[in-house]
Amino acid sequence: MIYIGLDLGEKTLGISRSDSGIIAQAISTYRFYENHYEDAADYISKYIQAEFVDVVILGYPKHMNNDIGIRAKISEDFKAMIESKTQAKVVLWDERLSTFQAKNHMAEMGFKRDKQKKKKDEMAAQVILQSYLDNKGA
Repeated sequence: MIYIGLDLGEKTLGISRSDSGIIAQAISTYRFYENHYEDAADYISKYIQAEFVDVVILGYPKHMNNDIGIRAKISEDFKAMIESKTQAKVVLWDERLSTFQAKNHMAEMGFKRDKQKKKKDEMAAQVILQSYLDNKGA
């Protein structure tokens, strides 16, 4: 089974992947015009089909008090776009603090700030996917 993790921002889509279902790996960051989510959905749908992805784990940015805000609603809409274009199963996964964790991890690894800025989205996608993989058997 092939899994991908996605961290959706206003202008970026961080992408991670796991072929084993055990370890997530950061892949890339797709950049698009601000709020042009249809472009990002088209891009990732082509990737899903070309790579035979089975499960998509999409970050679900709830508020710390568990409320659903505008960013979470955008993720819900993005999930629907992917589902309309592919056969992959799309799972919304709580992503609170994923970017914070990714930045901390990169700082611990000694990444310079400019590299952290470029890689934060795909690293956040890796955190999201790894969290799902660690918890899917629980």
